[in-house]
Amino acid sequence: MIIKEMAELEKPRERLVNFGKENLSNEELIAIVLRTGTKDVSAKLLATKILGKFKNISELQNANINNLSDIKGMGKIKSIELIAAIELGRRVYATVPNIYNKYENANKIYDGFKDVIMNNKQENFYTLYFDIKQNLIDYKLLFKGTLNITTVHPREIFREAFLLNAASFVIIHNHPSGDPLPSVPDIEITNQIEKISKIMGINFLDHIIFGNKKFFSFYEESRNK
Repeated sequence: MIIKEMAELEKPRERLVNFGKENLSNEELIAIVLRTGTKDVSAKLLATKILGKFKNISELQNANINNLSDIKGMGKIKSIELIAAIELGRRVYATVPNIYNKYENANKIYDGFKDVIMNNKQENFYTLYFDIKQNLIDYKLLFKGTLNITTVHPREIFREAFLLNAASFVIIHNHPSGDPLPSVPDIEITNQIEKISKIMGINFLDHIIFGNKKFFSFYEESRNK
């Protein structure tokens, strides 16, 4: 039975209006996003097939055009629409760092930026810039990909620092593996930036590596030795 043949109150959209979004199943919510099915498959049955392809609803964050398009009835357009809806939902609930908030330690930086930097399939390298009172002025994504000493360019870090008139900065990046322990390139990059910061006269406060529900802080590690 296709959705248009359902009793009016059993249709996902009507159920949302009458009973509220929290009372809809995962299948019904996805069916609303899909809007329509095909002549042979309803949107709700398509939603069931989509959920059957992943272990649980949270695994939908790993959905991509290829693995969704493999499902009969989806196609490229519906796959794009669903991926866009998933990403929009993630952004709605993500913590957005507040400019001019204080981020005095690694724990506060981790809490403030974990939704920005985590759940990426590759490493993302950000620099956080602060004024003299340790208020966040701005943050910049400067590099994506596997970090090494030849691909992370300190000149970009310091160019932005001078443009923003920053007094200090912190660099952060994620390890997609979930393990925040630093690699040899992480240590080399940290040492290089620390040397240059002393020459440039801009305080390099910390390098924080984000892992799965934990982080590594070069500053805290050196302080505890």
